[in-house]
Amino acid sequence: MLHLLVADGNDRDGRERHVAVCGRTSAETYAGILEKLAPDATCHLVAPADAGATLPRALDACNALVLTGSTLHVEEGGPAVTRQCDLVRAALEAGVPVFGSCWGVQVAATIAGGRAARNPRGPEYGLARAISRTEAGADHPLLAGRPPSWDAPAIHDDAVIEPPPRSTVLAGNDRLDVQAIEIRLGGGVFWGTQYHPELDLDEVAAMLRLSAEGVVEAGLCPDEAALHAYADALRDLHRDPEGRADLAWRLGVTAEVLVPERRRREIANFLDRLVRPRQRA
Repeated sequence: MLHLLVADGNDRDGRERHVAVCGRTSAETYAGILEKLAPDATCHLVAPADAGATLPRALDACNALVLTGSTLHVEEGGPAVTRQCDLVRAALEAGVPVFGSCWGVQVAATIAGGRAARNPRGPEYGLARAISRTEAGADHPLLAGRPPSWDAPAIHDDAVIEPPPRSTVLAGNDRLDVQAIEIRLGGGVFWGTQYHPELDLDEVAAMLRLSAEGVVEAGLCPDEAALHAYADALRDLHRDPEGRADLAWRLGVTAEVLVPERRRREIANFLDRLVRPRQRA
């Protein structure tokens, strides 16, 4: 059996806002996906941003750590950030494989000596478009099964601006050089994506509503009414992906996003290519 520690990147306020629009926390979303991809897995959830949070299972008794997205900003620091950095550092130094999306990538890059900050090229809201492998990522197992170019759910202002030493940038696009990365620290390996392979389109829609002001400020929608109309279309496409080919065409959403098994490739690859071989060793 696999024991997976799932760390919610949000502080208490962020978790409450996420539950209000999505009906579950980011960690609960991840746990549901991990247990579908690995039916033999048990997920242990923790909120390391909180003061006094304790691990439900010791790190050395876990096969992997997964860190979710967050509304926090690494550059702002503070105890909620520091506690999460300490957890990821401890896991990697103990040789525990770590996966993270969005916030998880920014935390891992920061503790390994890189820098995460507001992306000077602007945010990505809804979908990261035309992601492609770097030369170093051409044969990397994290991206196994991805086509030459793909789109993925993404919602972020911050990003990894300077990759750390002992890291390998695996994919990027015209908005961001670091869309996927491997980082080595201590005896551990981190695989992660700036985009969100864990998000269904209904959850993307809900998170866009939370970010409505930022989307309008970025000039991606003329007003909040237009943003809500776009979010409605994503939600409706999620509910009926086969019957709403018109929405998929209008929104430019391809099978790499629509089909769960394709959208979640990186998470499945992490489990199959990094976690399970270590379990068997």
